[in-house]
Amino acid sequence: MLKYLLNRFLVNIPTLIAILIAIFVMINMAPGDPVDAFVPPSQPMSDVQKDVLRHDLGLDQPMPIRFLLWVKQVAHGDLGYRYKDGQKVSEAIASRIPATLMLTCTGLTLGSMLGILLGIISARNYNRKVDHILSVFAYLAISCPAFLVGIIGMYIFSLKLGWFPAGGYSIPGDGGWTDILRHLVLPSSVLAVQFVAILMRYTRSGLLEVMTQDYVRTATAKGLSANQVIARHAFPNTLIPIVTVIGANFGALIGGAVFVEVVFSWPGMGMLFLDGIESRDYPLIMGIALFMALAILAINVLTDIIYSWIDPRITLK
Repeated sequence: MLKYLLNRFLVNIPTLIAILIAIFVMINMAPGDPVDAFVPPSQPMSDVQKDVLRHDLGLDQPMPIRFLLWVKQVAHGDLGYRYKDGQKVSEAIASRIPATLMLTCTGLTLGSMLGILLGIISARNYNRKVDHILSVFAYLAISCPAFLVGIIGMYIFSLKLGWFPAGGYSIPGDGGWTDILRHLVLPSSVLAVQFVAILMRYTRSGLLEVMTQDYVRTATAKGLSANQVIARHAFPNTLIPIVTVIGANFGALIGGAVFVEVVFSWPGMGMLFLDGIESRDYPLIMGIALFMALAILAINVLTDIIYSWIDPRITLK
């Protein structure tokens, strides 16, 4: 396995570099000057002072040079400092990682459990009323973006019913786990809605395909109940595509978390990323992009390792 992990690491290096170059080029092509966002409105600067500040920040260098200097800095374990307030980028990201991981992992767990369960129910009731209802739900959930689902969920469950808080991480001064979980329920559920629909459709499709196989018909002919056939024979053989969908959609969950965090004022990396974009904070944006890219590449490697655990015929070579 060590050799496999080393090979995957070497293969992912060009991919990571390509991702970072694309992000660096796009944020530098965006309109606006980081110096204007860096200077407070109450303390205006002359053009000469702005040029000096731009030189101090290295913004007067050509774009390729600035990218290479940033890569060299990262290679030494330094993500730089924020333009906005001078805070270390690594510290700013580290302070937001727990909130984002809590939201993303909860949404992933909730979405996986509900998606697989609803997919099994839909396949068990193929072409019946329950299957049609779940199919309509899946199409609507896939079509609705995360921010729209978040606004609707906040309006119904927070403003109208009052079941959950409308936003935030916890009540100021409380911060207990009960309070945090109460604030977590609605945003994590909103984040999981689209993932539930996608995973449900894949689970349903996989089960319907497996249920036509000879070994499943043989198990049914031996007198096993429908639940036993699914649990022992059908479902285990659909795990490969299910794991693939879960791993492939992890990046989409991170992207959706950005919008969900903004809607619910969740103090995670999504809110920090938005702040970096508004202030043209290049070091912060690149630092968050690097973290997200590494996280997604790591999930892809983990998905391949899980393949070998699920199916012994798959070897890590």
